Amino acid sequence: MYAPPGVKTNHNEFPIPERMRAWVLGAPGELAMTTKPTPVPRRAEVLVRVDAVAICATDLDVIYHGPPALIQGGLPFNKNFTPGHEYMGTVVALGPGVDEYRIGQRVAVEIHAGCGQCKRCREGMYTSCHNYGLNYGEVDKGHRANGFTTDGGFCDYQVNNINTLVAISDTMSDEEGTLVVTAGTAMYALTELGGLVAGESVCVTGPGPIGLLTVAVAKALGAQPVILTGTRDNRLEIGKKLGADHVVNIRRTPDVVAEVRRLNGGKGVDYVVECSAASGAVNDAVHMVNRGGRVCLAAFAHEEVPVDVAHIVRNNIYLYGIRGEGRSATHRAEAFMRQKRFDATLIHTHTFSLDDLPTAIRYAKDRVEDAIKVVVKTRLNTASKVAAE
Repeated sequence: MYAPPGVKTNHNEFPIPERMRAWVLGAPGELAMTTKPTPVPRRAEVLVRVDAVAICATDLDVIYHGPPALIQGGLPFNKNFTPGHEYMGTVVALGPGVDEYRIGQRVAVEIHAGCGQCKRCREGMYTSCHNYGLNYGEVDKGHRANGFTTDGGFCDYQVNNINTLVAISDTMSDEEGTLVVTAGTAMYALTELGGLVAGESVCVTGPGPIGLLTVAVAKALGAQPVILTGTRDNRLEIGKKLGADHVVNIRRTPDVVAEVRRLNGGKGVDYVVECSAASGAVNDAVHMVNRGGRVCLAAFAHEEVPVDVAHIVRNNIYLYGIRGEGRSATHRAEAFMRQKRFDATLIHTHTFSLDDLPTAIRYAKDRVEDAIKVVVKTRLNTASKVAAE
């Protein structure tokens, strides 16, 4: 029986096996199902039964290319590493001294637990934990980045620091719970980095999961107008349902910068959040904003991007890079979702069982049936796909 010293459990209600199912990454693009010992929570940690995990574009980067994962100081391949970072679940065991959460509580899980000691962590920027590179990835220093420096959520159970947990409403479905951190990333980009206030104008470029939820959060915060650009009409239509005042299909628009300016009364917007990773999108973004405007880069570009730096300097434009969902922005995003300020489930398109993870990844990678957010559930009885209603 799973009964580590000092760990509180409730085996009657939540029996915990000694070993669990887990997918591990071999060579690039190769995942294999195996079993691993069920992890043990330490001080300030809990054991979460993973109920659902969403597939993020960054998971695909990790599985097929490696970065930004950093396992044992290098690439994550052939190291018995389990990826997956956008998960939610149920607290089933409490580490020594933990009383902030209760067994049976449903939670969404942030990715990053900073070391708590470096300058950035002490500022609340735990997603940028560094201490000059000495603490990042060092579990003994307190740092964890689930699915990047430590095992992630493509498994049955995972340990998490209490600082990474976000309690979710029991009215929220498991699938919606996996989207809390995605919405938290959007919140972080808009409020903590960009300082968005009601009445400011926003353009979001790229209607992927982050882009669509950035539209939703921006509108819920009172942005006016909110403009969304992209190439897929059906995703742009979802953007409208999430609050976009205007949408622009850039394939049918000769000059997207001029169109965004036109939609904002002939002037640049206050803030652009770039979520597409398209090679020309960053330069478009700096020309979409007004003087003194801000640009947040929320997508991982896969090549060097040309940018008109002189234009940035002349116009006092601010650029921000974003890493995850810092400064507890996820808690504020969950509050918006709990209050039904927007319907995040509009971006959830497909559900698979954990046993069928390779198929789920194929749907996400190749956008089969125009998949947007694909969710994997650990207790789904069937291995066949389930399209979201």
